[in-house]
Order: sequence, then C-alpha cells, then structure tokens
Amino acid sequence: MAVNLRLEPELARALRDKSTESGVSQQEILRRALIRYLEVGGASPVATYRAAIRPARQPFTTTDHPLVLPPSLTSLDLLDREDRF
Repeated sequence: MAVNLRLEPELARALRDKSTESGVSQQEILRRALIRYLEVGGASPVATYRAAIRPARQPFTTTDHPLVLPPSLTSLDLLDREDRF
C-alpha cells in the first residue's frame, strides 16, 4: 500500500538526518516506527535488540596497568589475527 504523508519541516529534516546518519531508508524508518506504534508484525526491532543484550560477566573495573603493545604490533594487527577463541 502506498501512502502520501505530509510532515512538518522539522520532522522531515529529522527523518532525513536520521536516514543519512544510519544508512537506513526513510521508508524503512517509517515502517519500523509504525510496527512499534501499532504493535504488529511480531517482535519489534527494539524488543529483539534488547532481548539480545546480555549483562557483563563482571562489573567494569579500572586498572593501573594499561595494555602496552610491542613496537612491532598495532591494534589493527590484533584485529586481523586468525586465532580467534
């Protein structure tokens, strides 16, 4: 179904900005908002996302011993490693 929707300039600008920032089309943003507002179409993307979040195994702590890499190693090298656990 096609819908013609008139938005106030401020709302239209916010929609365009969110679309550009997120890389999600304006149409998809509006579709997701309607699904959440009307509570149809199964679990909302927000509910699905929140259900996937797991609490930390242990609370955040600070350390007096920061990670120091050897001069020949960069953080990019660590990301490219194949020995994942």
